[in-house]
Amino acid sequence: MKQEQIQELIKRALEAREKSYSPYSHYRVGAALLCKDGQIYTGCNIENAAYTPTNCAERTAFFKAVSEGKREFLAIAIVGGGEQVDSYVTPCGVCRQVMKEFCRNDFAIYAAKTPEDYKEFTLMELLPESFGPENLD
Repeated sequence: MKQEQIQELIKRALEAREKSYSPYSHYRVGAALLCKDGQIYTGCNIENAAYTPTNCAERTAFFKAVSEGKREFLAIAIVGGGEQVDSYVTPCGVCRQVMKEFCRNDFAIYAAKTPEDYKEFTLMELLPESFGPENLD
């Protein structure tokens, strides 16, 4: 991806983070998912007092996109932190498994602090030896 595209994706993730509902952890996360057709879906983490029903920002973005008929994805940017975005955030195991359902192993994951300060991973790097739809063929 071009640098400008990556930076735009990160900016959208930062905007999504502002909508986070995180009254318990106070850890706000935003994600921006790039579809193959160029459309971007955003998501934030949504906590719940019972904890288990909490939904991560990455899954929120994926579920919004899939519920609108999207099935092909190129990249996702993720930002998170307490009051500030102060570290690189990578997807939890459940989110990585959701990504595996819909994405190729070279799917790009950008863990960012700012549009200029990010790390890039592939899904294969974060979920090696994974189980996916191809295992059920």
